[in-house]
Amino acid sequence: MLLGGAAISLLSCCILPASAQTPAARAAYAAPRTPDGKPDLQGFWKANNTANGDLEDHAGSYGILPGVGVVEGGAIPYQDWALAKKKENFANRETADPLNRCFLAGMPRTMYLPSPFQILQTPQAVIIVSEYVDTWRWIPTTNIPRYPGVEAWNGDARGHWEGDTLVVESSGFNDSTWLDHAGDFHSEALKLTERFTRTAPDTITYEATIEDPKVFTRPWKITMPLYQQKGMTRIMENECYMYADEAGKGVHDTPPGTSAVR
Repeated sequence: MLLGGAAISLLSCCILPASAQTPAARAAYAAPRTPDGKPDLQGFWKANNTANGDLEDHAGSYGILPGVGVVEGGAIPYQDWALAKKKENFANRETADPLNRCFLAGMPRTMYLPSPFQILQTPQAVIIVSEYVDTWRWIPTTNIPRYPGVEAWNGDARGHWEGDTLVVESSGFNDSTWLDHAGDFHSEALKLTERFTRTAPDTITYEATIEDPKVFTRPWKITMPLYQQKGMTRIMENECYMYADEAGKGVHDTPPGTSAVR
């Protein structure tokens, strides 16, 4: 049976490169090195999944495409009160999602937005620059003390290398971001541990462990591949704007001919 163009496109988007399909192939891959001998993660990358819509397995709904989850074990381990809050968030997602008000996506959501990001490296730091609203992360890989009392959209990150894996540990978050459009959320007690491992020429395996004793019953983990965006030469500007409709309600994005208000 011949497949239509849409079906072929769907299949091609979801099949992993042969070099990234098996654990043996991933283990055998030797990442290129920077001048200081560290694995070279530099380049332009992007997730190719529906995690920004919903981290768990999900059917299609308004504003969310159907997709396979990225949560280890399938379900996010919410406390009872927090699960009720997540359901409330889902019901109100079109107005309550911080992204629909042009706020920063926070972490780890920035890493799986439907927008590319660039990784830069020096011996002292890793820099991640996202296309979405000029988001950038400074991740020192030297021994720099944390900033006490900080509450930031992207947290206070520190990185180190474990073999060929960049490990980034972040704390000092605020509670103003969501983990996806489905309303999954966290508190200011969030602690995030991310692992970046280049497992193929065009693939970084990304893992993030989420710990928040105010919201979840235990730490939990998400895993996904990040794919190299070949042909890109720089990150483009992707500003987010709000405009007021006739009822005075803030609406996401700016239609032609309107005056934008940040």
